[in-house]
Amino acid sequence: MSAITATENRNVAQAAATAAQGAREYLSFKLGAEEYGIDILKVQEIRGYENPTRIANTADFIKGVVNLRGVIVPIVDMRVRFGLADVQYNSFTVVIILNIANRTVGMVVDSVSDVLELGGEQIKPAPEFNGAIDAAYITGLGTIKSGDAARMLILMDIEQMMTAPDMGLMDEPVH
Repeated sequence: MSAITATENRNVAQAAATAAQGAREYLSFKLGAEEYGIDILKVQEIRGYENPTRIANTADFIKGVVNLRGVIVPIVDMRVRFGLADVQYNSFTVVIILNIANRTVGMVVDSVSDVLELGGEQIKPAPEFNGAIDAAYITGLGTIKSGDAARMLILMDIEQMMTAPDMGLMDEPVH
């Protein structure tokens, strides 16, 4: 039997905390073949995709910036960030505008599905694996049943991911 890692402990604790809090609402969206969910309270609005103004010397997953009612908003293409091949923009491509750590950030996704309410019993801890997304950003896996079919929703801690130093979106902390 192997030792439980710190990430597994945190995931179990997060799932338990979610169960204790009762149901929460998640915005579900697609990236490639996978479906993800983020806390609806982080979402400001959903917009159609428009070409952002490119900024020189930024990471390839930062598509540029848009002017949203006087606020300059960086746009992150999550498909590029997760290394998905064949990134295409079509009529389903949308930008989810997020409020993260007192900043406004946009993220490009393939499509938005719906808002789902998940109770603690529907959320399981995420397993350890090496995938396109760092396991530290996954809070759990949600199970949505519709009739006899069930689908999995990868629940992300979008604030943790967007404020990570490798994203380059937040100001450097003052030392």
